[in-house]
Amino acid sequence: MIENNFIQPLVSVIIPAYNAERFIAQTLDSVLCQTYRNIEVWVVNDGSQDKTAEIVESISHHDHRVFLLHQSQSGVAAARNAAIRQARGQLIAPIDADDVWHPQNLEKQVFCMLKAGPSVGLVYAWSAVIDEKGLLTGDFRASPIEGEVYETLLSHNFLGNASACLIRRNCFEEVGYYNPQFYKRNAQGCEDWDLYFRIAETHQFRVVPEFLIGYRQIKGSMSCNHSVMAMSHSLMLDGIRLKHSNISPNIYRLSLVNFYLYLAHESSRINRRWISLYWLKQAFRASFMTALLSYRLYSLFVKNFLGILSQALARHNRSKLHFNLAYSQKYGYNDRLLTISDIYKKRIVVIFNLLMQKIFHRLICAFFAKSTRKS
Repeated sequence: MIENNFIQPLVSVIIPAYNAERFIAQTLDSVLCQTYRNIEVWVVNDGSQDKTAEIVESISHHDHRVFLLHQSQSGVAAARNAAIRQARGQLIAPIDADDVWHPQNLEKQVFCMLKAGPSVGLVYAWSAVIDEKGLLTGDFRASPIEGEVYETLLSHNFLGNASACLIRRNCFEEVGYYNPQFYKRNAQGCEDWDLYFRIAETHQFRVVPEFLIGYRQIKGSMSCNHSVMAMSHSLMLDGIRLKHSNISPNIYRLSLVNFYLYLAHESSRINRRWISLYWLKQAFRASFMTALLSYRLYSLFVKNFLGILSQALARHNRSKLHFNLAYSQKYGYNDRLLTISDIYKKRIVVIFNLLMQKIFHRLICAFFAKSTRKS
């Protein structure tokens, strides 16, 4: 895909790793098998107590593009920053130590970045959610949003995760690195979102509209620690308020509603029904009318209500197996191995998701412009 007349810049892949022995080899394999070959890989061992360092060292002996750094446990932001400071590439590609990339991920993102020009500071691609076994769950992160994304990004993190993007090196020099204060205040989770927001203040974003990232979600991971993530989101918003006092309070309420709905979705995904309903309640408390206008609220409420009803029925009779089987067949939840093609086959879901995000993006742009003129 990279044309001959394009100079192929060095891409520095950065991987923070804390007790990542289960998946780090898979992650590195997906990175080293990229069709874009001009890469270096910096793995930062963030005080791991397992065999993470040994596995990375073994791989580095066979592929000299892999480098290992060590630090005492200081959090994901400090680990990424340590790698970026050592990196030599013009482009920085973060990936978490349990995620994987499609072989053409870097090739397509680099090509998009080179075509876009210096006004674009970040390129991202779509993500498919995978489980502990590497199987697709059917969930995904897909958005058509690009260009000037400042106000929309404040409303919701449409990139989805930290492994989905490619960033120009000079952006870090201009807007700063990942913020380690989140970890120091026990509020990890939004470090990447916070960085995206700062980049969006001065640069445009572009999207590669293909599923190129396998975003792994496992129980007990940071992505499942919802209370800590809520603290992280609150800390991020506090920083933005101090820096941009002219932004309408309605934008912040919208950001809270969307984030609480996201936490409700994540809680529902791991069958924590009552916790999901708690986050739905928090969305109402943040902005009653905004929550009512969200199509996600109704689907989450129905899904959790049916799930709780299923559990209640199972406790009082022996029809649990038949009820769950009927529920799975009706709503499409089963243990069958999913593939990327399965996601694309559900085109109505993908198209509806993209359409809603496109409409949401335009509405927020219009509302933000209106509120800015008033202030």
